[in-house]
Amino acid sequence: MGRFSDNVRAHCGRTIIEPARKALRREVEIRVGDVHDALGYKNRFPLVCAALGAAVFEDQYRVRRLSIKGPYKWREYLIFV
Repeated sequence: MGRFSDNVRAHCGRTIIEPARKALRREVEIRVGDVHDALGYKNRFPLVCAALGAAVFEDQYRVRRLSIKGPYKWREYLIFV
């Protein structure tokens, strides 16, 4: 699972976190379903949630998860600052 989780974290860092920092945004929402689809995964929603919910992601990109919202995994948003 490590390689897939690393891919999720790298994708989010490169396409969401870094651009948000350049735009001086203080918060960012990551939609699990968007990440899942962008990476071409099939039935890997739990993996995406786990990769983004791990302390490794927060440490690697110096972010802190503020909240999780959404009723279903593919519509779940993770909000970071």
